[in-house]
Amino acid sequence: MLLQVSNISKSYGVRSVLSNITLQIEDKERIGLVGVNGAGKSTLLQIIAGEMSYDSGDIFKAKETKIGYLKQNSGLQTDKTIWNELLSVFSTLLETEKELRELEAQMSDPALINDEKKYETTMNRYAQRSDWFREQGGYEIEAKIRGILHGMGFGEFSPDTLVQTLSGGQKTRLALAKMLLEEPDLLMLDEPTNHLDIQTLTWLEGYLRGYPGAILVVSHDRFFLDALVTSIYEIERHAAKRYTGNYTRFIEIKEANYEIELKQFEKQQEEIAKLEDFVQRNIVRASTTKRAQSRRKQLEKMDRLDKPMGDLKRASFSFEIEHTSGKEVLQVDRLAISYDGINRLLDGVSFQLRRSETAALIGPNGVGKSTLLKTLIGQHQPDAGTFKWGTGVTIGYYDQEQTGLNPANSVLEEVWNAYPHLEEARIRTVLGNFLFSGEEVFKKVAALSGGEKARVALAKLMLQKANVLILDEPTNHLDLYSKEVLESALIDYEGTLLFISHDRYFLNKMAESMLDLQKDGLTAYLGNYDDYVEKKAELAEIEAKRLAKEAEKKAAGGAAAKNEPAAGGYEADKAAKREERSRQRKLEQLELDIARLEDEVSALEAELADPDVYNNYVLVQEKQAEVDKRKSMLAGCYEEWEALLV
Repeated sequence: MLLQVSNISKSYGVRSVLSNITLQIEDKERIGLVGVNGAGKSTLLQIIAGEMSYDSGDIFKAKETKIGYLKQNSGLQTDKTIWNELLSVFSTLLETEKELRELEAQMSDPALINDEKKYETTMNRYAQRSDWFREQGGYEIEAKIRGILHGMGFGEFSPDTLVQTLSGGQKTRLALAKMLLEEPDLLMLDEPTNHLDIQTLTWLEGYLRGYPGAILVVSHDRFFLDALVTSIYEIERHAAKRYTGNYTRFIEIKEANYEIELKQFEKQQEEIAKLEDFVQRNIVRASTTKRAQSRRKQLEKMDRLDKPMGDLKRASFSFEIEHTSGKEVLQVDRLAISYDGINRLLDGVSFQLRRSETAALIGPNGVGKSTLLKTLIGQHQPDAGTFKWGTGVTIGYYDQEQTGLNPANSVLEEVWNAYPHLEEARIRTVLGNFLFSGEEVFKKVAALSGGEKARVALAKLMLQKANVLILDEPTNHLDLYSKEVLESALIDYEGTLLFISHDRYFLNKMAESMLDLQKDGLTAYLGNYDDYVEKKAELAEIEAKRLAKEAEKKAAGGAAAKNEPAAGGYEADKAAKREERSRQRKLEQLELDIARLEDEVSALEAELADPDVYNNYVLVQEKQAEVDKRKSMLAGCYEEWEALLV
């Protein structure tokens, strides 16, 4: 066991945040920490990291256990360059390297060579330190730093770039890069995906899966949690509960548990009602009073179940349109954008939107996605090209920075000032749907969290009833449950939708087309994120084959020019036959594995239909986990089998 949190409680005055939280982390474990905004997830991480006090409970960990904690938006503050900041992680190794150079200099000194005893001592010291340096990865320092910098999106940055010249998001990314190089035993990450584009996110997932230590991560990115974690702790109503599996599995188990607990509660309530009715009807009759008293004792001894609480109250809203736009909504033609009129940020951007289409705008960080949206709504002037909105178009815009909110306003004032013709009761009802009730409507915008500001901005957007919605990272500050509500509202929206997001789950659920924005233009792909990834892989494969054919032609042309027969034809033929035999053997083995796994899945699913199993939710979880494991293995086998058939 790496770390144990036992019965931790934390309150702010009379307001309880965490109550008797118990959590255990094993070595190399991958744990996701979830819950609504304000549930206390970040508070728990700060307590574990020793940055915050707690009221009661205990934390047990070995003295040698190193903990790395990355807060939300916690950028590095240093006057060093990017390279030197990451190099500082290896200060001990660098000291050893310096010592090795000094020892080398000493060993080349004739005076030392002539002193046999001293020379031998120095040689032994050099051998010992050299072995330690190699074992600790001393010769891999530069490769490690370059790999991390490239993966975290700093590949095109000069190593001499000063950290203080980076943006807030870039500093947070660099802080994460540094922590990955430090390799603490327990890596605690609070919303690590917030400032990452899709390419960096994908790289980070792969890197973290192979991370040598344990990971405890707070994230509202469902795709990320599904790809990385093997267990979930949910903080709800100040308490924590553990679930085995990734985020999708957690949702399934939680719903199943609720249904089971509700049925058990209802069954007990029926039993209680029957017993109470029997007691009431028979207690006064001499012939049945003993039986009635027995039933009464049974009732008194009964361990009564509490009604399961179910889900917390969620935001509830929908986007309506006042009137329908024309069929052609937006036409963008060879648009060019810059900040200074000289250095082009984007060039040759063309695309179109028709009524009721849903398009996602994607691309690397800094390519100009937000600037393109601001250009389309008139907040930024293009350098060249044109764009034209269709007839009857009304635009609703959601800004990820929420710059349209006035910090001096209360929540009520912020929404009411935008729609003064509406009655206060209507505004309060809308705010109630966005989880602002009672005195909360008088909170100042300046005092709101990122998630609360997002809900205020969405409330204003909903009341606008626009037939075109342009959304810049709408899920960024929302918790997992609010994201689901937003998805439902947007799926039912009858207008046209253009949005930026790096939330791949959201992209999969919402997008009908993907607009891949690059510096030199835009490429449109039909379908959602998974379709886009598949198409990109297909295009990459076609390009690789084309290049391979070109290389073959060039090689054949070179051989013909020399008027020589192609060398190694016999050997190449032998190798090809050997490869084909190997392929056939692999196919046969995979077919055996597939048959075995299909039989195992069928057997397990038959067991799940057994009343002795499906009435025992613990057994159901275990059996379902086995089914999922084998189905995952089966999918891998099928994928490999199909690849070998090509």
